[in-house]
Amino acid sequence: MNLLIVWWSLTGGSEQLARAAFEGALEQVGRDEVVMLRADRAGPEELLAARAALFVCPENLATMAGMMKDFFDRCYYPALGRIDGRPYATIVCAGSDGEGATRQIDRIATGWRMRRVAERVIVCTHAQTPEEILAPKRIGEADLADARELGASLAAGASMGVW
Repeated sequence: MNLLIVWWSLTGGSEQLARAAFEGALEQVGRDEVVMLRADRAGPEELLAARAALFVCPENLATMAGMMKDFFDRCYYPALGRIDGRPYATIVCAGSDGEGATRQIDRIATGWRMRRVAERVIVCTHAQTPEEILAPKRIGEADLADARELGASLAAGASMGVW
């Protein structure tokens, strides 16, 4: 497989972004070359089989969502030393800055010796009150277009052996 998209979402924002990235990837490679899995359904086998990975999640309390952390916990040691140099990118959906979640993912990817190949995408919803934070999210077309473009470039790069 060329691209694995691992995502988690509680209010729909990260899921919309992951689906947009998936659509972009499908414009570049065949359906059998892109796999999109929720973090609770993805594991080391899928990560090891992928030429590139895209991690998409919300930032909760200045950290990545717990289920995404669970994915990394389950995969870290089985993948350690086996995915060195593989490309990755991130999309974080956040109410404010998204920096905490992206730093956490980058630290884990650094431990795996993966290589970031695209600027991180942080989509800020500006949700600050409990009601806004818990409400279903609607991601704007410009942010979805950025996610599509990222998915397309990761899939194409992996397919052509650029990475």
